[in-house]
Amino acid sequence: MSPMNGYDVFEVPVDGGVLTVGRWSGGPDAPVVLAAHGITANHRAWAAVARALNGAVTLVAPDLRGRGRSNGLPEPFGVSAHAGDMVAILDELELPKAALAGHSMGGFVATAAAADHPERFGRLVLVDGGLSMPVPPAADVDAMLEAFLGPSMARLSMTFASRDEYREFWQAHPAFADSWSEDIETYVQYDLVGEEPELRSSCSKAAVRTDGADILLNQRVIDAIQAPATHAALLWAPRGLLNESQGLYDEHRIGLIDLDPDRVRVAAVPGANHYSILLADPGASAVAREIVAATSA
Repeated sequence: MSPMNGYDVFEVPVDGGVLTVGRWSGGPDAPVVLAAHGITANHRAWAAVARALNGAVTLVAPDLRGRGRSNGLPEPFGVSAHAGDMVAILDELELPKAALAGHSMGGFVATAAAADHPERFGRLVLVDGGLSMPVPPAADVDAMLEAFLGPSMARLSMTFASRDEYREFWQAHPAFADSWSEDIETYVQYDLVGEEPELRSSCSKAAVRTDGADILLNQRVIDAIQAPATHAALLWAPRGLLNESQGLYDEHRIGLIDLDPDRVRVAAVPGANHYSILLADPGASAVAREIVAATSA
């Protein structure tokens, strides 16, 4: 079965309602890997990775609460709440344990889930996320998120007259200029809710603010990557959220964090930016290889 033909969506009961979850099915004996998306994203961000897996793994990716078709779920938000929802997915699928991948904020969800529930999660694949950088203790979370996320954050306060207008908004984003594809088109269109001429992003600003505070300022979340049970591969993009030459990470910044090399392996994906490392090749194929490796370790 082709991993794209094997795509379906199901719901999982969680605190406050139901979580919408996408699944790209692999072969009959394929291992299952859970995948958590970024702070303003949705589960369709994993489509290119699912395609690159070519049926070797069943990839299960939720719309995290406050996003996509899970945007009606109430508080609590925050990384620990998302980690709890990932456990609920395992329970729904009757899986005792699974490897876990995470992009951007999803990397923090992955490390927190492994720290909070070590008996339920195996190896981690962190994609340009999960490793925090120091910020001032009195930092203004809203200002930092606006500066950090740029257009991705700004769109949460915008309305769009048509789907074409939303496509043009994203196509003008520097990170997507050279990598637009059918997968990216589906990903951005899935984000929209409402009716023309007042379409808007499905992503909850309240969820983004709470989750952003967690990954920037919550020391327990920041330290989760160093939990004794964590074994992870961290793939990082040399280029940033706006395709600028400085990405979130570089060798110097990573070197400032006291990572155990026996538990956390680090590798760059040359030429990738923060989005293309997941949404386009060569990043999607690199992530897929790490996911396959995580299931066989």
